[in-house]
Amino acid sequence: MIRKIAPTFAGLVREFFTDYMVQQRALSPRTVASYRDTFVLLLGFGEKNRHLPTNEMTIADLNARFLADFLDHLETNRHNTVRSRNVRLAAIRSFLKFAARRDSANLGVIESALSVPMKRFERKMVGYLTRDQMIAVIDVPTDTWITTIAHDLGFPSSQYFSQVFRRNIGMTPGQWRRSRQHSRR
Repeated sequence: MIRKIAPTFAGLVREFFTDYMVQQRALSPRTVASYRDTFVLLLGFGEKNRHLPTNEMTIADLNARFLADFLDHLETNRHNTVRSRNVRLAAIRSFLKFAARRDSANLGVIESALSVPMKRFERKMVGYLTRDQMIAVIDVPTDTWITTIAHDLGFPSSQYFSQVFRRNIGMTPGQWRRSRQHSRR
């Protein structure tokens, strides 16, 4: 009978970053960097606040209480927004789901840690704009006009602003500006 040895935390982290994220999932370098930064913060928190040396950390140490304390530390001590906190939690959850498939001995701890919820936050409401308001806004001259306008009006992205604009005006902001330039000639 072959006995399978439980993987170490360090081995799981290494496999997660090299084999899984880069080779299997082909995630972008920015995503990998964001996840890396999450682990740097997580391991630093473990060392500083829990006196847990990085080389001694195990999956069992990533329990729900540890994660809740880490996330609270991000908001309280590092002054991260709720969105940033949730991004860090998403990275940790991704790792834990990966680890669950490879380390069945710690499934209970992993399941408990995965139960830490995302934190709700109030999203800025996008107000209704009349057709005349949208036309007036779009005539604002600037090089980064769509991004600036979308941000100033509270839209979550320039793409969403473009969708709303198209629904209201019948064309994209770029098409609108081009049509206005042609009509002024």
